[in-house]
Amino acid sequence: MKTSVLFCLLFACIGFQSCKKNENQKVGKATQVQAEKPISIQCYKALYEQDTIELKMNTLKNGKITGDMVMKFFNMPKKVGKIAGEFSGDTLFASYTFIQGTDEKITFKNPMAFLKRGDELILGNGKIQTTMGASYFVKGSPIDFERVKFKFTTVDCAAK
Repeated sequence: MKTSVLFCLLFACIGFQSCKKNENQKVGKATQVQAEKPISIQCYKALYEQDTIELKMNTLKNGKITGDMVMKFFNMPKKVGKIAGEFSGDTLFASYTFIQGTDEKITFKNPMAFLKRGDELILGNGKIQTTMGASYFVKGSPIDFERVKFKFTTVDCAAK
């Protein structure tokens, strides 16, 4: 009886340790993607009335897109965060993870779609649904790139 209990305990410890190894490998891969050098960097800026969005977009070797985005809306706290996504044809589907104002404890995550036309990026409007705390564009519902507020033009990247 003691032997079977010890055997089960030993087996459970081995199982927990192997789960921990997989977790460390996932963290290592995520760090590797963040540390990967971009093959190109482009900066964009969009203005609408008194609102401004600045975007720094890094294109990685595998085609993925990462970058930084700052949204400054009139009478609203500034939104500062990171984007990550990839192009599907001429449309960039990205996730924007950001903090609002000075509260660094609460992060938000929104889906975004940008249409690339020449040197211009157009921020699309689409129906968004939230499921279990995660927001997504509604599948099958079109994203509007015609009646939009923000059209990004290329600008020189500011050295930070």
